[in-house]
Amino acid sequence: MKRISREQADVCEIDHRLTPAIRVAPGERFILETEDAAAGFFRNESTLPYPEDRPTHTATPPRLNPVAGPVYIDGAKKGDVVAVSIERIVPDTQGYTILQPGDGLLGDSLQYRSANEFYTKIFRHIPGVSDNHGECIFTDRLRWPLHPFIGTITLAPEREVLASVSVQGPWGGNLDVRDICEGSKVFFNSYVDGGFLFAGDVHGCQGDGELSGTADETRAELTLCCEVIKDKRIPHVRIEKPDSIIGLGTGKPLESAVKTAFLNLLEWITGEYGIPERDAYIFLATCPDFRINIYQMVDLAGLDFTAGAEIPKRYLS
Repeated sequence: MKRISREQADVCEIDHRLTPAIRVAPGERFILETEDAAAGFFRNESTLPYPEDRPTHTATPPRLNPVAGPVYIDGAKKGDVVAVSIERIVPDTQGYTILQPGDGLLGDSLQYRSANEFYTKIFRHIPGVSDNHGECIFTDRLRWPLHPFIGTITLAPEREVLASVSVQGPWGGNLDVRDICEGSKVFFNSYVDGGFLFAGDVHGCQGDGELSGTADETRAELTLCCEVIKDKRIPHVRIEKPDSIIGLGTGKPLESAVKTAFLNLLEWITGEYGIPERDAYIFLATCPDFRINIYQMVDLAGLDFTAGAEIPKRYLS
């Protein structure tokens, strides 16, 4: 099975002019070993996130969210859609999160002063068995199931060269969507021959919004495979889970991301499931199982918010 090693997974520019690291055929499984979002800098709690100490911050924008790639996908052309199936995510035995003055929802809080200081927290990951990913150990008192997902996954845009930390668009990007997880299929527009797939920035787990600015950031090993859907365009990234479908949207303010996600899903169910437009609009407005997911609301320069509009498949069969 073709593989990109962790030592190679240090790409911070999403650029279709890069030499592909591997080339795969549709349906061919391959493995990506990924580094964490800080390029391995935080491995213990004594390492604090002072910007002047971090090698990633000698460039502007910082060389954060290194990804593995590019992966050249045979048969993918401009004007196609590439569907990436996430078959396996194996997280590292630990992850980290950090607090920095000015970052996150409480980054400028006077009331919650401890949330506005430099701080590093290391999470311990207890491996599970079979399909169970194990547990995230926060403290002696608090623990919860791991739910690993890919934070940054993208194809290359046609013209722009974007930093992996801030890339976002219908080609994918730093979306931080917890549903880009094992068992999901993710759909992206392809803009260049080969698609040029990049992935990394895996999270062991994350709450809605990622409101502190970072989640459980971890190294991981990914097993993926791709298929090419010829001559198709979608408004933004889409996700098919075993029991539901999700249209994603990015933007600021948050209402813009929500509207984009809603319209993405609306077009999906009218165009591919045969529900008339007016019925689909009313259906999504009234069905109690329709959900708006606020995945990522990190106020970082160059990064939009990410929302998802989700509906169970059982209504569409």
